[in-house]
Amino acid sequence: MRLVEIRLLDGPNVYRLEPSVKLEVAIGRRRTWYGQRIPGRHARVRLGAPVAARDRPLEVVGLVAWVRRLRVDHGEGNAGVVVHRSSDPGHWIVSWPWEGADRARTIAEAAFTFGDRNVSPARRARLTGGQARSLARWQARIGAARTQPPTWIRDSDRLLPTISISGTNGKSTTTRIVSHILATAGLRVGTTTSDGVIVNGRMVDPGDWTGPGGAAQILGRADLDVAVLETARGGIVMRGIGYESNDASILTNVTSDHLDLHGIHTLPELAEVKATICRMTRPEGWVILNADDPFVAAVARTVRAQVAFFSLAARTPARVGRHVAGGGRAYLLRDGWIIEHDGGRDRRIVEVAQVPVTLGGLARHNVANALAAVGGARAMGATLEQVRDGLRDFRPSTERSPGRLNLFRLGARVVIVDFAHNEAGVSAVLDVAAGIAGGSAGRTAPITIIIGTAGDRPDDTLRGIGRIAAQRAQRVVIKETLDYLRGRTRESMIGELLAGVRSGGGRPSDVPVYESETAALRAELNGAATAAGERPETARVVVLMCHAERDAVFELLDRLGARAIEAPNDLLRLVPRLRGRTSI
Repeated sequence: MRLVEIRLLDGPNVYRLEPSVKLEVAIGRRRTWYGQRIPGRHARVRLGAPVAARDRPLEVVGLVAWVRRLRVDHGEGNAGVVVHRSSDPGHWIVSWPWEGADRARTIAEAAFTFGDRNVSPARRARLTGGQARSLARWQARIGAARTQPPTWIRDSDRLLPTISISGTNGKSTTTRIVSHILATAGLRVGTTTSDGVIVNGRMVDPGDWTGPGGAAQILGRADLDVAVLETARGGIVMRGIGYESNDASILTNVTSDHLDLHGIHTLPELAEVKATICRMTRPEGWVILNADDPFVAAVARTVRAQVAFFSLAARTPARVGRHVAGGGRAYLLRDGWIIEHDGGRDRRIVEVAQVPVTLGGLARHNVANALAAVGGARAMGATLEQVRDGLRDFRPSTERSPGRLNLFRLGARVVIVDFAHNEAGVSAVLDVAAGIAGGSAGRTAPITIIIGTAGDRPDDTLRGIGRIAAQRAQRVVIKETLDYLRGRTRESMIGELLAGVRSGGGRPSDVPVYESETAALRAELNGAATAAGERPETARVVVLMCHAERDAVFELLDRLGARAIEAPNDLLRLVPRLRGRTSI
C-alpha cells in the first residue's frame, strides 16, 4: 500500500459538504489511467459514492478501522468514515469530517502507518513490543497536535446572499453579467473572478480569486448586498469550497479541460466535481443548469434546491418539456427573444439582438451565458425589467469583460482577443470569427488564429486545439506561454499542437512559432512571412488565444491604432447581414 495524498479540505467538496480529510492510497502495481473521456455507463466512476464494506480491499478495511479507532481516542468523533473509488487504477480514498487541523492530519498519518504495516486495529489485539511503543508515540503526537478549526464560513456567519457559478467555459462571463444585472438593479455587489476580487465594479485585488480565499474576502463584508462568486475546479479539488452553502448556483457546461489532474480523467467526473456548488445550494434556493449539456442536466437529480434549466435549442428538449410541464422554470429562445417559462407562462425578457455580449446572436456561446445569467439574476431576486436593462447595458469591453471576446478594428481587419483555452473555447471563438469573415455578400475572408495554452492540459486536448484551428482557419500560428508550461517542456507543447494541426489537414511546416502573445500578434498584424518566405494573404480576422499578456496585448493594439468594437451599431457596420436579424 502506497500513500498518495493526505489533504484537508476546508469546506464542501466532491466527497462531502463539510470540511473533510482526504486520505488516498494506492494498492498493487503502479498503473496509469487509460480510458475514454466519456466512458460507457458500466465504466463510469462516481467519485463521491460510498463503497460498501464488502467491496473494499483488506488493506483499506484495516486503514478505515485505524482511522475510526484513533478518532475516538482523540475526540474527533467516530462517524462519517467513507471509502470512495478513484478512476486511477488501484487508488482508494478514505474521507471523514475533521475538527482540528493538525490533529486530523496526524490521525491520517498514523492510520496509514499502522495499516501499511498490517498492525491489528482491535483494542484487545496482542501487539509486539515495537508495535506497542510505536502506537504510544503516535498517540502522544496526536494528543499534542494543534486543533485549529476549519476556516470555512458557516451559514450563521455568512452576511450576504450568495450565488456560485462554475463550469468549464463561460463562467467568468456569466459571473460578470450576473454582477452587472444586480448592480444595475441598485445592489452593492461583491464579485470574485479569475481576474480578481471586484467590489461595486472596482477591482480591489487582482489575481485568480476563484477559490475559498476570494470568497472569504467578500462574504464577511457588511458594506455589500450580494455576493457573486466564480468557483473554479482547482479550488474545489485542492481546498474545498470556503463556505457552507449558497442561495443559488449556475453550472454552465462541462467540456474537456484540466483532465488528468488530481485523479479526474473523465467528463462525468469533472461534472461531479463542479456540481459541488449545486449540491450545496439551500433547499429554498435555485440551481440553474444547462439542459443542452447531458452531464450538467443530470445534476438535477442530485440537488436539494429548485431547478431551472436553460437551453439554446430551437425545439424544447424533452427533459425541459417534462420539467416545465411539472411546473418547473426554464430560460429559452423563442423567435429571437430570451424568455422565462414559469408557471405555465412565457414571459419575454429581451431580444437577443439587443444584448451586446451576444454580438447580434453571432456569439452563440454568449447567448448561452446570457441565458444562464438571466436565471441566476432571477434566482437572486432581480425583476424581469432589471434583467432586461442589465443585459442591454452589458458590453464585452476590455473593462467589463477583459479577455472575453474583445473585438478590435484595425483598418480592414478585425482582431479578436479571447481567453479560449480548450477545444470548446476555440470552437466558440472561431464561430464568431467565421461569422465576421463571412462579410455581407457571401465572400469569406481569411482567418488567422494564434493558438497556445497552459501546459497542464492532456495531450489529447492540445492536439484537439491544433486540429480545430487547422480545420477552420486559413492560417495557424503558435504562441508560447513560457510561464505556464506547468511541468511540460517547450518542445512537448509545440509538438502536441503541431500534431493536432497535422491531423486537421494543415502542414506543420507552415506554422510559425513565437515566444510570446505580443510577439505573435505584432508579427501577424505586420504581415509575417510564411516558412517559405512568402507573405500570406492579409487576414480579415485575427484571433488570439490570450492568457498571459492581456494588458500588454491591449497596449499593443492601442499603439497600432486599433479601435474597440463594443456598441451594437459598430458590429452592424462590420457585419451588415446581422441587421434586422430576429433569431439565431
